[in-house]
Amino acid sequence: MRFFGRALVGLFLVALTIGLLAMAGNTVWSAFQARLADAAGAPPPRERVFTAEVMVVEPVTATPVLTAFGEVRSRRTLELRAPAEGTVIELATGFEDGGAVQAGQILLRIDPAEAQSARDTAGADLREAEAELADAQRALILAGEDVTAAQTQAELRQRAFLRQQDILERGVGSAAAVETTELAAATADQAVLSRRQALAQAEARVDQAGTALERRRIALAEADRQLAQTELVAGFSGVLSEVDVVAGRLVNRNEQVARLIDPDALEVSFRISTTQYAQLLDADGRLPQVPVRVVLDVFGLDLTAAATLTRESGAVGEGQSGRLLFARLDETRGFRAGDFVRVEVEEPPLDDVAVLPATAVGANGQVLVLDDADRLEEVAVTLLRRQGDMVIVRAPEIYGRNVVLARTPVLGAGIRITPLGAADAAADVSDIPETIALDPERRARLIAFVESNTRIPDDVRNRMLQQLNEDTVPAQMVARIEERMGS
Repeated sequence: MRFFGRALVGLFLVALTIGLLAMAGNTVWSAFQARLADAAGAPPPRERVFTAEVMVVEPVTATPVLTAFGEVRSRRTLELRAPAEGTVIELATGFEDGGAVQAGQILLRIDPAEAQSARDTAGADLREAEAELADAQRALILAGEDVTAAQTQAELRQRAFLRQQDILERGVGSAAAVETTELAAATADQAVLSRRQALAQAEARVDQAGTALERRRIALAEADRQLAQTELVAGFSGVLSEVDVVAGRLVNRNEQVARLIDPDALEVSFRISTTQYAQLLDADGRLPQVPVRVVLDVFGLDLTAAATLTRESGAVGEGQSGRLLFARLDETRGFRAGDFVRVEVEEPPLDDVAVLPATAVGANGQVLVLDDADRLEEVAVTLLRRQGDMVIVRAPEIYGRNVVLARTPVLGAGIRITPLGAADAAADVSDIPETIALDPERRARLIAFVESNTRIPDDVRNRMLQQLNEDTVPAQMVARIEERMGS
């Protein structure tokens, strides 16, 4: 065991010696390598030069275009409601969604049996009132003649009384005869009074008959109006929508059965921010009636129409912001109420500005400008408008100098670049064909899809089919149609 332990200690000492010798050799080798490196010397580093697209910026007069999105709606929309309750017995031809109607056309009829019966009853009552008035007028004439006869008789009785008094004064007559004639005269006067009362009653009867006649006439007019309300008449020429009635249906009074839209009186409503609204105002602070361009994108075929800015909303709705503007369409061909369109409004021109790509301006509002040594320096600019992928800025310091069109993370102040002109960069981009040729199968699928799509206006569909039947078809339109098809 003692021999075995000594052998292990010796083996351990040998391994330790070998490890120390290896460590010493590595130290010597590292020192030798460091000495060689110091003797040779490192090569000087080379400056890295990047390539960037630049453009000479010149001051111009730019007209900003305000772009917003809105909805087309009709300025004349009428809710068609049932004027009376009852069963619909007749509908006009074309009384359906999309049907065109003319002003004054009868759209539907409601069963007029009850209204006709009420009208006939009112007519009979009117004739009865007319007969009553005629009878009262005849009675009035007779009462007047009766008063005249009574007055004549009273005058005769009065003259007889005066004659008896004269006879009595001459001593020929008697007092009894005078009293008799006086009593007869008083009786005649009483009869006149009674006849006058009868005349007054006859006049009152005529007045009452006249009042009753007017009431019957009013009742007849009301019956005629109720009878006329069994027919629904179009107030103006237009197109029907939201039709919800068929012949034989029972409708209630004032129930909505359809909507009548005037397709020739269209306008577009669109909302803009308060800042954009302030940019549109004129010197007097009023909204000018400037031209507006309305664009409807239909499978790559832009349908445009001219419009005029007319007015703004009188109040900001609850939970809304900005301003709601309205523009009247000068041409409505191809547009329908409810279309989602793009609106472009030209703002007042801006003088002494520069138009640059949006990628040329950094988040800090600075652009990179090339100096005489092809090195970049940062210059602050004033951002006036954003126009899609372009911006309108004002910075007299960059006019006449080369500006980097697209900033990248590796570009900054002091970096040296190799300038590449915009024309040279554009030459490296392959042109995309504007029109393409279609094989028969692909052409047939596109035509079938367009014909089956009911949301496309008829005139736009005809133009699209005409273009699809030509030898070459616009590539943008084909791409839009196939995108909608899901291919």
